[in-house]
Amino acid sequence: MSHPGHRSPIGHSYIILSTIDSTNNYAMRQIQAGLATHGTAWFALEQTAGKGQRGKSWLTTPNQNIMLSVVITPGLLPSRQFCLSATVALACYDFYKKYAGEETRIKWPNDLYWRDRKAGGILIENVFRGSDWLYAVVGVGINLNQVVFDPALPNPVSLKQITGRDFDPSEMGKELCLALENRYQLLQAGETAAIMQEYQQVLYKIHQPVTLKKGAVLFETTITGVSDNGQLLTKDVIDRSFDFGEVEFLIR
Repeated sequence: MSHPGHRSPIGHSYIILSTIDSTNNYAMRQIQAGLATHGTAWFALEQTAGKGQRGKSWLTTPNQNIMLSVVITPGLLPSRQFCLSATVALACYDFYKKYAGEETRIKWPNDLYWRDRKAGGILIENVFRGSDWLYAVVGVGINLNQVVFDPALPNPVSLKQITGRDFDPSEMGKELCLALENRYQLLQAGETAAIMQEYQQVLYKIHQPVTLKKGAVLFETTITGVSDNGQLLTKDVIDRSFDFGEVEFLIR
């Protein structure tokens, strides 16, 4: 029986696309056409114009990695956007840590890291009507089998490089959907404080000194956490906070 608040689990409809510009674009088109319901997932074997954060492109070798977009009806106030982002990041963390182990981390705001290397990224694009948050399109790219990367990428890593194993990308995409569903259930149950607390615990470089770059200026500061609305909090001679896109990490 479905009741008004009922949502089908994430991945209940799991559609494999052989080639697409970007899974997020495709999901958006499905929403606009009225064909998307909560939990629908699209997995691409090949992306020709994958999207990363802040307009960057996400480059990947065909049928080697996870390229997945999921439609979510958040059921949250728009002010809680970062909590959804943290929820998705934790799901990716849960999924990856199972294979890559304890050195898995979330780099603010929502990159998947292993040691000092980037294993995956998340791009969430939202659909609002007035102040109603109708849909979130959650795009996830995770490196699985790829071992040769574009030299323009500063510090990539894949599960194969970490474990020596090959993985079945579409099956791993289904497993990621399960991880997303488990974390999303906690969000729906109102466990926002616990989600934020756990997100901070697995944050890359938490309580450690880092070099950040703001504009042309480099400075040393210590990460103390992330605020509920997603600002990076740091401390040196003063307490600082940064919005997403305002600073970047310098990783040696």
